[in-house]
Order: sequence, then C-alpha cells, then structure tokens
Amino acid sequence: MRCRLCDSSRLAGVLDLGATPPCESFLSEEQLNLPETTYPLHLRVCADCLLAQIPALITPAETFTEYAYFSSYSDSWVRHAREFADSAIARFALDPDSFVVEVASNDGYLLRTVVAAGIPCLGIEPAENVGAAARAAGVPTLTAFLDEDTAQRVRAEHGPANLVVANNVYAHIPDVRGFTRALRALVADDGWLSVEVHHALNLVRHGQFDTIYHEHFQYYTLASAQRALATAGLTVVDAETLPTHGGSLRIWARPAAVAEPGPRVAHLLAVEADAGLHSVQGYLPLRERAEAIRRDLLRFLIDQKTAGKRVVGYGAPGKGNTLLNYCGIRPDLLEYTVDRNPYKHGRYTPGTRIPIHPPERIAADRPDYVVVLPWNLADELTAQLRYIGAWGGRLVLPLPTVRVVEPSPMEVGAQ
Repeated sequence: MRCRLCDSSRLAGVLDLGATPPCESFLSEEQLNLPETTYPLHLRVCADCLLAQIPALITPAETFTEYAYFSSYSDSWVRHAREFADSAIARFALDPDSFVVEVASNDGYLLRTVVAAGIPCLGIEPAENVGAAARAAGVPTLTAFLDEDTAQRVRAEHGPANLVVANNVYAHIPDVRGFTRALRALVADDGWLSVEVHHALNLVRHGQFDTIYHEHFQYYTLASAQRALATAGLTVVDAETLPTHGGSLRIWARPAAVAEPGPRVAHLLAVEADAGLHSVQGYLPLRERAEAIRRDLLRFLIDQKTAGKRVVGYGAPGKGNTLLNYCGIRPDLLEYTVDRNPYKHGRYTPGTRIPIHPPERIAADRPDYVVVLPWNLADELTAQLRYIGAWGGRLVLPLPTVRVVEPSPMEVGAQ
C-alpha cells in the first residue's frame, strides 16, 4: 500500500477495526441467508505527508450508484446547508449571472436554496436514486461521478463556476489527485471552492472511530487538505471549524494566482501542531480511546440485558454500522433500530443484522433505553425523542463517552 497523495510507502498503522461489510450495504430479508463480503478496515497515516487513510478496497461505483443516504432526512443538516448557501450567496454577491456547481449534491438539499434565489446551478450526483429525487425537487442534476472529463464537459456547456461546493465528498474519493484536478477544472480563475470534511483533530481527540468506514478513504487535517488541494494549483485562503459530524472543517480555496492564505489558516495549523497531528505519533492515542469506548458500551448493554431492560436504537447511519461491527453488537443486545428513511425500513444492518423499523415503533414498544447511533445529531434527536420520557425511557449517547440522558417528560403522541 502506498499513500494516495504522495506515493510514499511509509504508512504507519493507527487503528485496526477488523473486517466489516460496506456501511451502506443494508440487507433485505432474503439476503439474511446469504454470505456477506467483508473488507479490512485499518486506518493508517502517511509518515511523509500525514494524510490519514484506509486502503481503497471498494470502488465509489459499488457504493454510490444506488445510495441509501438522503440528506434531507436530517432537519439540522438541511438547516446547516441552507445557512451555508445563504451566506455564500451574500458573501460572493451571487446573482442570475453567476453559476454554482455542487459535487455530490445528493437529493438537492443544498442547491434548493440556490434555485430559490434564481441563481443558475448544477448538481453532480452519482447515485441515480437520490439524483432523481433532486430533479423531482427542481434542482438541475447530472448523474455522474466527477472526474476530469466530466468537469471539462460541464465547463464547456455551462462555463466556469463562480462557486464550487464539495462538502462532505473530499474524503469519499480514492483518486484524490485526479478529483482535485477536476474541482480545479470546474472553478473559474477568480472563483471559489468550498470543501467541508470531518476534522481528523476531533477523530483523534474524541475517539470518533465510528467515522471510519470504507466509503471514507481519507481523513483530513487542515495541513493534509492544504497539501492535497495544492496538487491542482488550489490555495487554501480561509478555514473555519464547524460542529457538524462531531467537528468538521470548512475550507475555502481559490486558484493560486488570485489567492493568499488568511489569518485563520495559520491559526488552525498551529492548533493542529499543538495537538501533535503534524507527526504520526499524534494519531496513536486513537486506538486506546476506541477500545475504551467499546468496553464501556458493551458493559452498559450487557448490564441492561442482565437486568431485563429493553434496549433499541435510533438511526441507521454509516457510522453506526462501524460502531456496531467493531463492538460486536447484535440483536441480543440491541433489539432493533429505527430510521426516518423509508429506504431502510424492513432491511437489516450490514454485518450485525439488526432489523430497521420506522420511528413510530419506539412509541409503540416503549423501550427502557434508546441508543442514538447518529450521536453527532444529539441536540436534534434529543428534542425529537423527548416523548420517551413519558414512560421513563432514557437516551444513550455512545460517544465520546457513554452517557445516559433523561429527556424531559411529555405526552406520548406529541412527537
């Protein structure tokens, strides 16, 4: 294995999560009697460029041609996208003469705001099913994987983009250098690129091992993202920290000829250096933190099982499947989980084979505990699940430490 950014062979092992199936390969009833393919899930860090990465053992086509994740099912995520789009429109004075491209635009959750503002735009989304949902919502969407050829065709047809949005996709592409060149081909010479990625600083500091799964090929600090973007002549000019996904980076980049880094770039690079992430050794505590979370969560679930308590889950996110598989949690400890996405109803979690039901199942069954698998949406889901307090139910947040939350009681049926 060589580093996909700098071709170095000096890759240091950081955390081995065993072998798991792809996190979005939810099983049908019929598939329960068939074998599942699993792949090693081992995080390594390049000793030369410090890009954290896993081997590219599955292709994006295997994951994203039909995709189970629809962004619009998270209210907080839709709000985050709307606020981003509104601020970008104002910041760059975008108008009907502008052009905006979003890469990995999913079901149009972000570009709907751009469409409503009367600004020409295009989503590029490889998953046929979610791209169809975007078009049905009035968002122009090209079903394609972004590569250099696709970028050149889009530029030839529509012109260069004043703003290219690549939020929560830069980690999903194994050909990081080719993908970066495609981003550069889309953006105008005086344009802007926005990239949002989960911050590896939080991955290590808070033991967020569940953000590691096969469709996330790399895990960025600002320093490693800066190196990756520079391979295509893009300069990081600004950077922000965000609360999304347990702590993310929003990186603003421009073509090098018009760009100079601002003061927040230097500040965040210094924060990363102080945390030890400008050396391989700074990543090594992740293993101990992940193992501690696994022990604590299993101890809690076994204790509740022994006490005769009923425990179910909320959500069936990709990160939840890493958590369930690494911890070895199956229906004996987590009876079922629920999800707002109808695509997942009647299916089972990959590897652990926990059934997935509609959210209404919780009110019908009145379990003692609900484990929130998308713990990064704790505020949103704590509000949504307040109703379980009516029968004394409690929420369990598994990361960064196992915490039991008692929601304020309210009447059942008010959810």
